[in-house]
Amino acid sequence: MKICGIVAEYNPFHNGHKYHIEKTKELYGATHIAAVMSGNFTQRGDVAVFDKYKRTETALKNGVDLVIELPVPYALGSAEQFAFGAVSALHSLGCVEMISFGSECGDVELLEETAGAVMFAQQNEDFFTFMRHGDSFPAALQKTIEKYYENDIIDALTEPNNTLAVEYIKALGELGSSIKPVTVKRIGAEHDSDGTNGKFASAAHIRKSLAAGDDMSAFVPEFPESSLNDTAKLANLETAILAKLRTMSPEELEKAPNVLMGLENRIYKAARVSANLAELYMLIKTKRYTMSRIRRIIMAEFIGIKKSDVKEKPPYIHILGMNAKGKEILAAADCELPVDTSLKSLSKKGLKAKRMAALESRAGDLYALAFDKRRVCGLDNTSKPIIFN
Repeated sequence: MKICGIVAEYNPFHNGHKYHIEKTKELYGATHIAAVMSGNFTQRGDVAVFDKYKRTETALKNGVDLVIELPVPYALGSAEQFAFGAVSALHSLGCVEMISFGSECGDVELLEETAGAVMFAQQNEDFFTFMRHGDSFPAALQKTIEKYYENDIIDALTEPNNTLAVEYIKALGELGSSIKPVTVKRIGAEHDSDGTNGKFASAAHIRKSLAAGDDMSAFVPEFPESSLNDTAKLANLETAILAKLRTMSPEELEKAPNVLMGLENRIYKAARVSANLAELYMLIKTKRYTMSRIRRIIMAEFIGIKKSDVKEKPPYIHILGMNAKGKEILAAADCELPVDTSLKSLSKKGLKAKRMAALESRAGDLYALAFDKRRVCGLDNTSKPIIFN
């Protein structure tokens, strides 16, 4: 056995994801794949287009052997929080040898050097000076890196998949993990691009095309026609999100992750005059805060996630699905955390687990309202894992 971890959202699962899995097996000899996957909310501050069990099923049919849910506070966290939560889950299994991620550069040594540069920059006084002058976190980081490093490091941080890869490497170092980072060079359509390249299209393009009712079967390994009528849409939650924000005080708003420097006051004021989410985001937006960060913060406020929810490692391993090889991974695991397919059972494993499971269940209940045909509450506690023999 050679177990490799992958961190993903599979929103939705497409040919590029399948290519990544196949190349990981081919290049690095991985025999078993354990994926940590965002649940029903994603790092873009959006709802997942298909629910987590449908995405789990597709992943298991296309090369993944075990799917672990990334708890919602990390799924909606910054890149650093997202990576730390996911890598912590893989590290906690105690049997994962490698973590494979896609990158634009395809050079893991360069990414490791870049991770070191980022850690240096984040402790440098120049970085804090740029932040005090109003730069966003990414902009301040980029300016500091440009001051001290050569073009290869600078260029690496301009690409989104490279940037996330750097966060995975940083998380491995923070955990003192023996998991080895490996990378597969990204091919096909660029991240978030609207174009296509042969059989490849970005997840963003596929989501946009799905919303328009276009046929995306050329870019995904399997896509039942029935799926087109069963997608979640953020627009269906718009009124609920605005209503929630209008009931919150600035003091309550300040408790969400990544709300700093008086941002709670901008959210409070914007919520009282905004008629829709696009207007809300624009009224909150400043030079200091990226739009993606604002979207994540608003979704965290909606669900009720607090700063304390992302300060430590996830308290459990929630299994969404597995096949026969996935069962072998669990048999080989020497896990330091409770492992179960039942969120209800995991909620009984201590106060931290109870809090995390309650947030996950609440997120699921709110996500159920994102469908045109609204779903009932409690699905996180009644849905069965996807099991293939």
